[in-house]
Amino acid sequence: METFITYVVEDNPTVLSNLVEALSEIAHVKVTAHSATQSEASQWLERHHAHWHLAIVDLFLKQGTGLGVLAACRNRQPHQKMVLLTNYATPEIRLRSVALGADAVFDKSTELDDLLLYCIKQTHKLTQDHGQETQRNVLSHPRQSN
Repeated sequence: METFITYVVEDNPTVLSNLVEALSEIAHVKVTAHSATQSEASQWLERHHAHWHLAIVDLFLKQGTGLGVLAACRNRQPHQKMVLLTNYATPEIRLRSVALGADAVFDKSTELDDLLLYCIKQTHKLTQDHGQETQRNVLSHPRQSN
């Protein structure tokens, strides 16, 4: 099974620690790396453009904003998902985030279970897609018998 690789952009160490633990234990998601600023996040996601499946981004960061991270990653691969996780999930922020390329927006105080469910669904989708790709490869390249 392919590992579901996640990058977290969060400037609060306690929130980061709790989120990483919940993602690992409940959603079986591996957090590969994290950062606390817009510039670090944008640079990491660009440098590793083919090596992540999900970015979970806080709105307010130590430097910059999550909206800036979303804007910097608009040209990602279709299978790469970005979600905004914030205490300020107002209708305006939700609309703006989606306009900048967010696949979903979750409120930290009321929608963490929804975020974890989203991650579980994405993990299952990746596994299913990987299985279909393997099956296509087997069917298009049958083994030769000697």
